[in-house]
Amino acid sequence: MTITIETALTQLLDLDVPIVQAPIGGLSNPRLAAAVANAGGLGMIASTWAAPDAMRRTIRQARALTDRTFGINLILEWEQADRVEIALEEGVRLISFFWGDPSPHLERIHRAGALAALTVGSAEEGRRGADAGVDVIVAQGWEAGGHVWGEVATLPLVPAVVNAMPERPVVAAGGIGDGRGIAAVLALGAAGAWLGTRFVMSEESTALPLYQERVAVARETDTFHSSLFDGGWEDAPHRTLRNSTVQAWLDAGRPQPGSRPGEGEAVAHWSDDGEQILRYESSSPRQGVEGDIEALPMWAGQSAGLVRDVLPAGEIVARLAEETAAALTATMRGIRTQQAI
Repeated sequence: MTITIETALTQLLDLDVPIVQAPIGGLSNPRLAAAVANAGGLGMIASTWAAPDAMRRTIRQARALTDRTFGINLILEWEQADRVEIALEEGVRLISFFWGDPSPHLERIHRAGALAALTVGSAEEGRRGADAGVDVIVAQGWEAGGHVWGEVATLPLVPAVVNAMPERPVVAAGGIGDGRGIAAVLALGAAGAWLGTRFVMSEESTALPLYQERVAVARETDTFHSSLFDGGWEDAPHRTLRNSTVQAWLDAGRPQPGSRPGEGEAVAHWSDDGEQILRYESSSPRQGVEGDIEALPMWAGQSAGLVRDVLPAGEIVARLAEETAAALTATMRGIRTQQAI
């Protein structure tokens, strides 16, 4: 049975369900984005550090696998004008921004007939983005995995952002791991849900098996919010699973960069060219990486406590849709309301 859940987001992007695969860094890829899109959700590809030719190739690979909407994500800590141009030239429908002001790019995006999204951590920031012309606002709660922009939890953040911009679709991110979470954020006024950890645990993800095994057994208390894995991206808070690198740093009394245990030590390398990956770098443990995988940052949100199996991405979308519909129905049946006259 195919389930359709219509919201302002699905109408805007021609989706069947308001489920977004977060652009999970190097774990995202054309196969994953296309599989999510073909299942009726929104697939995303992280493109922040992609070389121009590689970015074109990636977009074309995704387009060859799906004729449905997918998007790319760009982090504004780095200059992205060239990548925005490539995305538009290749007909990408949605460009999602993070960690900065997207205003310089919005006129060009809209002139090309595309849409822009922005991840925010507060209602004020969301309002600024909407006033600048951003089409979709992603409200990211502190529970989220990977890099985390704000300090407010998803539950209070989403309705605050929705209230601040009722004319824009708001997508909720952070701590959402199943259909109950999606139903919950829809009840808060969101038009969609943005899930990362759940899609780390997809067959199409490039996450290494050990990484997925660690997520599968994680509890909701097993993640750690810090700025510890700062190699390549300084002063950027993030959430990962606790591992040996985190524990050694805690045991040492949380020393500052420059005096952390094992700092400068090579813990892994790239199999193709042998380039070393140092402890505390922000490199994901993904295909093509060899070495002490456990010591690398395993990005995961607090929803890791809900995710137990690795499945094809299309099946994940279908199950999430079924769970969402069931949760919405059960909630309505389980709550009795009475209005006094």
